[in-house]
Amino acid sequence: MRRRDFFKKAIAVAGTAAVGTNVTKAAQTQHPVDNRKVSDIAFPQKRPLITYSDRPPLLETPREVFTSALTPNDLFFVRWHMPMIPTYINPNKFSLHINGLVNHEIKISLNTLKTDFEQVELTAVLQCGGNNRTAFKPTANGIQWGVGAMGCAKWKGVRLKDVLHKAGLKKEAAWLGFNGEDKAVYQETANFVRELDLKELTDDIILAYEMNGEDLPYLNGYPLRLIIPGFYSDSWIKMISNITVTKERQKLHFMEHAYRIPDNACECETPEKLATKTKPIEEMNINSLIGYPISGTKVKNNAELIVRGVAFDGGHGIKKVELSTDNGVTWKEAKLDDSTQGRYAYRSFSYAFTPKQSGTLTILCRATNVKGEVQPFAKEIGWNHGGYKYNGIDEVIIEVVS
Repeated sequence: MRRRDFFKKAIAVAGTAAVGTNVTKAAQTQHPVDNRKVSDIAFPQKRPLITYSDRPPLLETPREVFTSALTPNDLFFVRWHMPMIPTYINPNKFSLHINGLVNHEIKISLNTLKTDFEQVELTAVLQCGGNNRTAFKPTANGIQWGVGAMGCAKWKGVRLKDVLHKAGLKKEAAWLGFNGEDKAVYQETANFVRELDLKELTDDIILAYEMNGEDLPYLNGYPLRLIIPGFYSDSWIKMISNITVTKERQKLHFMEHAYRIPDNACECETPEKLATKTKPIEEMNINSLIGYPISGTKVKNNAELIVRGVAFDGGHGIKKVELSTDNGVTWKEAKLDDSTQGRYAYRSFSYAFTPKQSGTLTILCRATNVKGEVQPFAKEIGWNHGGYKYNGIDEVIIEVVS
């Protein structure tokens, strides 16, 4: 497929971006919506996904994909903020511009990144901060995601540190501003620019041009995207083309207002009394998800059923995953994979048991990390107006038949 023709081939699909607004009533959380239909039409380089919008593309991965440690590129979720995305990028002419408080303002070509720097690989989970937003009632602002605004991939590229070293940072440099090629329709609309404190720069933060052994899919940020493992995806800038180094944090919409949560112990508020002090969403909460079976699956009574899924956190490491078939009264430990993908990746799990009674059966799943953090029940999570960072105990409801 020629990349200049990309959006000509992206046919408008049914459904629009579901953007919520607050109404005044008791705030609560519940299990997110989990039964949306996969579209009949696929975007280029993708299989059919749950579709919220075609401009900008907003695509969610179905639950049944989450049974293994890596998410296939053509099933990986898609989240763009700005509707104007280039229809063609020539990889031979593309360059990354680094300016601001640097000794040498430079432009680095894609080929230079691949040949003049040490190449590194890192497996990490990419998750939208609003994943599971449909769990929040009253409706929180933003795309009304179900459970699948996430994925895990092996990213290949170069260390951001190495690229910055090439430009040379001035002693007063303190912040990095990242911008991509997507643009707003109106000039008055702020561009999607995110910033990173230089104190948070580590060897694990990379500029990636490959995803699971292939060029980045167009919708996932081709030809280059920022990878900040352990953080929510709002900071993982797609089609990154500019890095500006500054002394002070800039007054930007997507830093000062968007992707922020209440700065209190519960990270919660009420629709009637929104928090006045907020903080950015950064490190991901511990989470897990059952990929098989999905709700509505029919299984045989007295036949072995193997439950499969994934668990992850912000990089501390998953210690165990447990399942319950009696609404959380008792929990049984699942079998985890060997964790060779690294601390930022999914840990896939499996749990075998034999249903003994016909009828409806609810399966719950929760993860615990090495810090001792445990997924809470949905009702234990506080509401916030952005619908961010939900990580309630997962559940699927199946039917056991004779």
